[in-house]
Amino acid sequence: MTLSLFAHAQEMALGAAHPSPRVKLPDAPVPAGDSSATVFPHPEGAPWLITGQANIIFQAHGPFHSPYEGPNSLLSRGEYKTSLVGTLFLGLQLHRHARYNTDAILDVESTGGRGISEALGLGGFTNLDVVRNPNLGSAPYVARVQLHQTIGLSSKLVDVSRTPFSLATQAPERRLELHVGKLGMPDFFDLNSIGTDSHLQFLNWTTDNNGAWDYAADTRGYTYGAIAEYIDKGWSARYGVALMPKVANGIDLDWNLRRASGQNVEFELRRSLLGGLVSSDRKGVVRALGYVNHAHMGLYRDAVKAYLSGVGTRPEITSVEKFGAVKYGFGLNAEQELTQDLRAFLRFGWNEGQHESYAYTEVDQTIEFGGDYAGRRWSRPYDKLGLAFSSNAIKRDHQNYLRYGGLGFLLGDGKLNYAREDILEGYYNLRAWRGVYYALDMQFINHPGYNKDRGPVLVESVRMHVDF
Repeated sequence: MTLSLFAHAQEMALGAAHPSPRVKLPDAPVPAGDSSATVFPHPEGAPWLITGQANIIFQAHGPFHSPYEGPNSLLSRGEYKTSLVGTLFLGLQLHRHARYNTDAILDVESTGGRGISEALGLGGFTNLDVVRNPNLGSAPYVARVQLHQTIGLSSKLVDVSRTPFSLATQAPERRLELHVGKLGMPDFFDLNSIGTDSHLQFLNWTTDNNGAWDYAADTRGYTYGAIAEYIDKGWSARYGVALMPKVANGIDLDWNLRRASGQNVEFELRRSLLGGLVSSDRKGVVRALGYVNHAHMGLYRDAVKAYLSGVGTRPEITSVEKFGAVKYGFGLNAEQELTQDLRAFLRFGWNEGQHESYAYTEVDQTIEFGGDYAGRRWSRPYDKLGLAFSSNAIKRDHQNYLRYGGLGFLLGDGKLNYAREDILEGYYNLRAWRGVYYALDMQFINHPGYNKDRGPVLVESVRMHVDF
């Protein structure tokens, strides 16, 4: 899940100097200084926060070429589905102090509807709002509950943006921030102000997140963990440890950190990436991410070996899972402001690909690039036009597993004629009134599920988003 609330005020990534780079909130299509980006006004000085958002996405695709299908294939007959996400954000400053602020955060969420093909058949699925297990239902649940503590390391204070995870409007220029509780790892890592928010920007899983980052999460995208973040004038560093699910894509988490955990580290440098090629006031950011997961995982190669030796009718990764398995990877994430209205970004991700995809999606290597353009020139300063290209891949062991008929938690056509999964996505996001936005989105996907025999497919989307 991603957020868009208060994105108009967020000054991370490409905003003013000394931003607070911790919340998965992008620069939204709202001019600086405008306070009408939500339906209801929210006082900046109050010690509490009560607000919310809703996001409705309608998606459809027509029939496409498919000589065969398996249990986890994107359906070729054509279909349409609608998803709905609603979130209530609650926050309270327990200790209001510029250098030592303490926040209590509680978010309640509800998800409804379904994704096309029940969110199966694609490494880069087309709707980040979709919960991968529709049987969980739409009953409200606690998405986040956490404590946020600021520890000032300097007396100089700087203005920071108020967000659903941090209520202070000023903070020390150098500081340590701690978050403990139920959270989403992408709330803090792999942020990107152009490709992050499925509620105001792109919709695809591997455009808004690094697809090769198999981050710790349950089926809904949340986990329990702790994150420590050091923030300085021009750079930041953060470390997080979190619970892994008991089974791949499972809703239940393993509370034994000795045998299962997800560890993440990221370094962020905030400076222009193009030097003298652009105006000196054009901001840039580069982030380097690394992760290591310990969980009850299996090796694709072991599953294939067992099948070829006569065990079962197809490879089964669950039959070779064991504790002590280690999966690791890294990512690179960069963005650059080119003009007042034009921004560009890129991501690269890689993981070792021998162990099963476990928590996010079935991608072992990804590269993406794109950008967005604000609508000031046609007198629509709140509007955004975005375009991005993603290319995803899986390693040889993963390919062989699917080729022999194995099933992952997302993929499985019964066999595989391998090719990279390439996705071109474009959107136009229109602000209708205050916090009400509408968007049109198109995704052209070649080789869905890494299968050269299937596709291409065009997925059309209409989105309505409201910030309350």
